Formats: sequence, structure tokens, C-alpha cells
Amino acid sequence: MNKLIFACLIAMLGGSFSARAETYQIAVIPKGSTHEYWKSIHAGAVKAQREINAEGKDTVQIVWQGPLKEDDREQQVQVVENFIGRHISAIVLAPLDRKALVGPVETAVGGKIPVVIIDSALDSKAQASFIATDNREGGRIAARNLGKLLGGKGNVILLRYQVGSASTEEREEGFLEVMKKDFPAIKLISTDQHAGATRDSAKQVSENLLNRFGREVNGIFASNESSGSGMLLALRDAGLGGGKVKFVAFDAGETPLDGLKKGDIQGFVIQDPLKMGYLGVKTAVAVLRGQKVDVSIDTGVGFVTKENLNDTAIADLVSPPLDKYLK
Repeated sequence: MNKLIFACLIAMLGGSFSARAETYQIAVIPKGSTHEYWKSIHAGAVKAQREINAEGKDTVQIVWQGPLKEDDREQQVQVVENFIGRHISAIVLAPLDRKALVGPVETAVGGKIPVVIIDSALDSKAQASFIATDNREGGRIAARNLGKLLGGKGNVILLRYQVGSASTEEREEGFLEVMKKDFPAIKLISTDQHAGATRDSAKQVSENLLNRFGREVNGIFASNESSGSGMLLALRDAGLGGGKVKFVAFDAGETPLDGLKKGDIQGFVIQDPLKMGYLGVKTAVAVLRGQKVDVSIDTGVGFVTKENLNDTAIADLVSPPLDKYLK
């Protein structure tokens, strides 16, 4: 009789004993906070927050915080450690360095704070899921397109980003892989220079490269938004824009987009950072709810040219609706 009464009470209360709403605070930690790429990640996280809250089951609060510069490993480590100290519900992290963030992530997971890694890989298996572009394939795509633009011959510069960044190192290796395998007549005249974390540092490195190789270079690949923007400015200053040097970059942004429209960039590899931020938060909530999640999720990659710029699918990636989510 007592069991029957208890069952009736649960039915009358709509099963609330087994479906209690939760409030989750989720830290979303980018590599930096200045590039447009990270604003898209932020917009995606907010989109996921709004959708989950609209369902009425649980409440999600996004806490967005990252280092000011994309080379400040210590600050990113501190950000993660501070969130661990605050007993945040979960962490969505784009690690600046594939090794430096291993300790903090494993500490978080050991403290029952699940971590979802986005954008750039981490040398650990502690994370619940890894959500990113296939960066190696993105580098291959860049190489195939630059090789075709050059007709399979000429001198090429690879401008790297910075040591320890797994995503860009994968792009760079993918680029070199295809260049060496599919375009043996193309000579790689510089592959060891790193642009650094900002557009200004990239411009300075690019100027040095063009001062040295400007008369012989035929093609250039830059492996992220800031390195591409810095190289673009250096090419224009050196009078090598307008297709005189075939230039392929990685990631959209106001400066690369302007370069594409004016013919100073012949194409750039495009990711879907809004989707990355969105799935990062969605996956973190799924883990908190005890649901099974994919260990790895590929968010896709494409190539933008002047010819396909206005295609609907491409246009949404190049100019995501940031104002819809960040204002």
C-alpha cells in the first residue's frame, strides 16, 4: 500500500523527483579574445545557451574568459585553474599549447569537472570530447589550390603561426605533405618562420621574409587569421599584391575578406567556428546530463574564392551572424 501511494505521488508531481532541473555554469575559454574567429566561437556558445534555456529543462550560464594574447600560455593556465577553484560545472577549452594545458585539464577532470576540447588538440585523453576542424586536411586543401594557381612550379613560402599550437601545426604539416608529394617542381624556399600571436608581429616577420625572398617568391601560404592578415599588409606595402604573388591563407576575417575582394588573396581555407562553439557547449551539457558523447567531432572545412564568395553556404561561414548573439 505504501509503495502504491508513493508511486501515485510521483505521478501527480509529474516525475519531478527523477527530472530535477539543474543550473550549469560552463566556462568557455578561447586562445585569445581579439580575433574575429574567437568572436564566432563565442557566438556559437551563446546560441547553444539560448537553445538549452529555451527548452526549460536545465539552465545554462556561459562564462566567457580567455587570455588577451594568443601566446600567453601562463594566463590561460591560470584561467583554467581559477575556474577549477570556483567549482565550475564544466569547461570548454581551446588550448593554446597542446602540452602546457594537459596538467590543468587533467586536474579539472580529476575534480569531477568535465572538459570539452575545441579548435586545437591536447596531448591527453582526459577530455570528454574533441571538437574541431580537420586541420591537416585544411592544410592539404590550401596546398592543392596554391599548387594549381602556380601551375605546379615556382617558389613558395610557408608562414607558420607559433610553436605548440596543435591546430596550426597540423595545417602546416598537411600543407607540406601535399606540396612535397603532388608538386615536386615547386621549391619551398622558407618553411621555418613563425608569425607570432598578433597581426603586427606577423607583419614584421612577413616584411623580413619579403625583403629576403621578394624577388623570387611566387606563392605564399599563411596558416591562421593573424598571420594571413600580417602577410597581406606586408605584400601590399612591398607592391606584391594584386596576384603578383599567389597568396592562400587560412580563416576568414575582415582583413582577409577585403584582400580576397581586391585580388590580393586568391583564396582562403574556411572553418565553422560558430558551429564549434555551439557544439562545445551542447556536448558539455550532454556530459553533465550523463549522456554518451562522441570522442571526436569534425566541424568541416572548405575553400573560399572570389567566384564562390556569394554562395549561400560560404557566405554564412565568411560572415556569421555575430550581432544576433553578441549584442
